[in-house]
Amino acid sequence: MEKNVVNNFGSFDITFEKGQGSTLSDVNGKKYIDFVSGIGVNCLGHNHPELVKALQNQVAKQIHISNYYVSDIGLKYAKNLLETTGYDKVYFGNSGAEANEAAIKLARKYGYLVSTGKMASTNGTCAVSDKKRNVIVTLEKSFHGRTIATLCATGQDKFHPDCFAPYPEGFRTIKANDYDCLKTAFDETVCAFMLECVQGEGGVNLVDADWAKAAAEAARKAGAIVIADEVQTGMARTGSLLASTELGFDPEVVTLAKGIAGGVPMGACIYKGIAKDVFVAGDHQSTFAGNPLAVAAAETVLNIIKEKEFLENVSKMGEYIRNTVKSWNLPCVKEVRGKGLMIGIDIEETSKFATAGEVQKMCLAASEKGTGLCISTAGVKTLRFLPPLVITKEEVDTGLEILKSILS
Repeated sequence: MEKNVVNNFGSFDITFEKGQGSTLSDVNGKKYIDFVSGIGVNCLGHNHPELVKALQNQVAKQIHISNYYVSDIGLKYAKNLLETTGYDKVYFGNSGAEANEAAIKLARKYGYLVSTGKMASTNGTCAVSDKKRNVIVTLEKSFHGRTIATLCATGQDKFHPDCFAPYPEGFRTIKANDYDCLKTAFDETVCAFMLECVQGEGGVNLVDADWAKAAAEAARKAGAIVIADEVQTGMARTGSLLASTELGFDPEVVTLAKGIAGGVPMGACIYKGIAKDVFVAGDHQSTFAGNPLAVAAAETVLNIIKEKEFLENVSKMGEYIRNTVKSWNLPCVKEVRGKGLMIGIDIEETSKFATAGEVQKMCLAASEKGTGLCISTAGVKTLRFLPPLVITKEEVDTGLEILKSILS
């Protein structure tokens, strides 16, 4: 592979050929239970009949048009997404990093308009200031993408190697769930507060609802807008369409990607209230944004995942996985946490393995009933599960049986 494709991902020596539901098959015919779903992307699993049909129909009609124009399916999906989420406007992109770039640019322009007296801030003031309002506050252990700007927003030093310097300025971090830091976190230089509802890459860390509301209130009192990075938590992953709705801090801006189109590359930035009129023509653009094929997939996904029964089952299956792992009472399992089908398991080092990455490799190599298991990691000691939202109890049980045999 490395002779032809740059292996930036450290990919495993496994080549997948096809998938069905939450099961993948490699070129040698071995099957694997999929607890990764393309890192939370294949929310409807593999080869979902409704998604396949929607893509086939759209391919026969139209794959791409220039953004000089709009597509009928794009308008249909935008209306559906905004009505379902309660937001006013949407920008379509191609990835989570792109959605977060849009949010960062929107926040910076908002801060500029407020500083120059051309727009009222969230605290109602509209005064010209000598200080530039261009700082974005994020959380320690956060992850917001791998472009230069989103790397700066990411609150993990390991993502800021010297080889990519110099980095853009204007970002600072605070500790999640720390009330004391809120006393000094926000001032007249801050244009936005940006947070994940559950920190995915940072270790599947939960953000407390009361703290999130207090932090958002402090940010708005200082005149800043609030951005929820729901690239991973959004679109039903945590058991509600938007995790920020359940936490109750009502962000002005929400970024989406991962499972939004069931496997077709897509991202989105939705906004409302004081943020809805910040962008004007020419402020932020992308060649493939709103691609008809992607929005056709997203329309199908949304119509499936927004149903109450679907969301309830995501919560139910997530709770079942967490409770099952806890019930094993294994010495190497330090903690099990998560929300919906976004689950983290902290492990202790044993003579058999020292890191989560080693467990990940052992799961792939497993041959329990001729089947392996795909899992991901979130740090050195954390196993991460992001299975398809349609995973069945039978598939879960098979996957957990493999994991238990390894951890035991």
